Amino acid sequence: MKFHTRCGIINSMRNLLLALCLFLCSVNPVFAIKIGLLTDVSSAGVGTSGDGVIIDARTNKTVTELKQMKGYLIVARNKKMAIRINGEYKDINSDRIVIKSSQDGFVSTKKKWYRGNLIIQNNNGRLTVINDVDLESYLKGVIPSEMPTSWDVEAHKAQAIAARSYALANLGKRAAKGYDLEDTPRDQAYGGASAENRGTTKAVNDTRGIVLTHNQRIISAFYTASAGGKTKTASWGGNVPYLRSVPSYDASVGKKGHGVGMSQHGANHLAKQGYNAYQILKYFYKDVSFARLKAEI
Repeated sequence: MKFHTRCGIINSMRNLLLALCLFLCSVNPVFAIKIGLLTDVSSAGVGTSGDGVIIDARTNKTVTELKQMKGYLIVARNKKMAIRINGEYKDINSDRIVIKSSQDGFVSTKKKWYRGNLIIQNNNGRLTVINDVDLESYLKGVIPSEMPTSWDVEAHKAQAIAARSYALANLGKRAAKGYDLEDTPRDQAYGGASAENRGTTKAVNDTRGIVLTHNQRIISAFYTASAGGKTKTASWGGNVPYLRSVPSYDASVGKKGHGVGMSQHGANHLAKQGYNAYQILKYFYKDVSFARLKAEI
């Protein structure tokens, strides 16, 4: 399928779109999002890159201080918790705690580093570990987890805008579990700061706050690894006008995933042909506009 305009004209159109983009007042680009890292576990290893602290989320009082680069174990104890320090367990008289690292450091669990804070809550004797992180930092751990870092920068930018849109459109999707999204491909793969890459981080920064909208609402920008030559029209949730079947430019890799929305392999193919992120997204999502989230005041 051919595009009807040349790259130079499209670039001018892109600049016009960005200049005229809708400013959404309801969401801020530094908005915090809660990502479920561990659910229904009996214990969790944690740590901080700098000196850290555990705070009782119920009282906002310090429970204990943490030494930098040292591992600790949080365990469920009835409806509350305990922490193992130097081989001994200390009771934490709370069912919900926050772990913070000093000096803009990182927090750790699952043998990975994460930006932001960790929230651990005891639900009926089982622990849930949550990464409370700002949206843009979250995306820095999503893009290299969802798309190879060696791919074209315009594909990375398209992925960043799609992932940002998906995250905001699905806030609260897992609210029953105490967080917004999982860190798996059931929502979006997320490897935290440990997954970050200079190139994909630049793609996030270069598209900061930009989302896809339809009828002035941020869309749930589904994407798939590949669609085997043609994407699918969405069949769930009734009529979804922006998720329509189009040639996916990925027949050589077969179908990997649900086949709806942007094909990641197809996006990279188009990027290598000279198309930019905005062209790629307008191709895979129909009747959409670009918007920039309202800047922090």
